[in-house]
Amino acid sequence: MRVFITGSKGQLGSAFVERFSANGWDYAAADLDTLDISNPNAVMDALMAYRPALIINCAAYNLVDKAETEKEKAYAVNAEAVRYMALAARKLEATFVHYGTDYVFDGTKGEPYSEGDKPNPLNAYGLSKLKGEEYALQTPGSLVFRLSWVFGKGNQNFIHKLAGWAEKPGPLKISSDEISVPTYAEDIVDVTLEALKCGLSGTWHLTNTGACSRYDWAKQILKERGIEKEVIPASMADFKLPARRPAFSAMSNAALTRELAITIPTWQEATAKFIKSIEASPR
Repeated sequence: MRVFITGSKGQLGSAFVERFSANGWDYAAADLDTLDISNPNAVMDALMAYRPALIINCAAYNLVDKAETEKEKAYAVNAEAVRYMALAARKLEATFVHYGTDYVFDGTKGEPYSEGDKPNPLNAYGLSKLKGEEYALQTPGSLVFRLSWVFGKGNQNFIHKLAGWAEKPGPLKISSDEISVPTYAEDIVDVTLEALKCGLSGTWHLTNTGACSRYDWAKQILKERGIEKEVIPASMADFKLPARRPAFSAMSNAALTRELAITIPTWQEATAKFIKSIEASPR
């Protein structure tokens, strides 16, 4: 089966590329340098030329704060580009997989969100991602997975950034009132492939199991990496960020694990596994 992967150089896209390459599967991969997904003609030409049976969209504009002043750019990538891919998928009768975010929720529920809960984004990024979900679901048989706090290879994740912050003098201030679920790219790949094998469609919450604050996660990361550093709990309000963020956006993966009859590792297990993998890699 031919597979087309967008956002192939990002954390999630590169995890798919690595897996497909290791297994010798037939795929094509594109990123910003080879395909402008905000150009409808470019998207249609690329997909019609390759004619995949499966399209996996890992591309996203995920600069949450910048999206407040770059709303058109965020919308172009997170919504309109998804519409173009969904249209191509319909023409090709291909399965379309798209990834959403926990930021479609406002964080007022106070307990993990399920797939039936009504979205209410607080920021431009969340609004653009919600619209992308709607476009993706216009393709019959499409799969939308909502993710949160994704981490994997590369430097666009909290684990990498925390290591840099820890090198600076003084204690670290990390928000203790922002709660969600750290989610490992490798686990996302595993579950996505299992869902495809089982013929799943619709919207699902794909996260590691459990939930934590940024502060809790930082403490876990530093412990796993053997870094001695004082961490002080802080409030999100202390950082005066441009974009509003949901205080509690943790999502439950219960429906997905039940449907697939699988167990997804906890965020602690996933964090430990990832850190062991990067520390074992050649420098």
